[in-house]
Amino acid sequence: MGHPTLRQVARPILREELSAPWLLELVEDMKETLPAAGGIGLAAPQVDVSVRLAIIEIEGGLSRYGEIEAMPLTVFINPEIEVLDPATAGYWEGCLSVPGLRGFVERPQHVRVRALDMNGEAFELELKGFLATVFQHEFDHLDGKLYIDRLKDSRLLVFEDQLMLQES
Repeated sequence: MGHPTLRQVARPILREELSAPWLLELVEDMKETLPAAGGIGLAAPQVDVSVRLAIIEIEGGLSRYGEIEAMPLTVFINPEIEVLDPATAGYWEGCLSVPGLRGFVERPQHVRVRALDMNGEAFELELKGFLATVFQHEFDHLDGKLYIDRLKDSRLLVFEDQLMLQES
């Protein structure tokens, strides 16, 4: 938090850049960084590259958020989100760019994602619940936003160790 790249609107990736060595290297670096950092999603601005690219990988199974559907590691280039139902739910979100903190953020729980893969092929996903939240959180980074910008009440921003005490 505080790094200027995190607050910039990232530029779209051009089709002719999809096979560029710098982009292939960036994706490989992000694939290594994600599990090393213990996250489920990572956006290029989080590694100081202001382009519209994010990766998400979700193990799936039972978690503190309930049962979560697994998602293999997927690359999203120039993603867009369409809210299909504005009804919201809230989760305690954390972020690799805001270490040690969690904030309670409410977001729409039914969205459609459209993006390109590394081959330039368009694809779309329809997501509900926690997965809808994950994608909105990651793609916010591409617009220079952090989850703390979405807090309705600053009293719902806590240190992770305090949240764990409350949940015990």
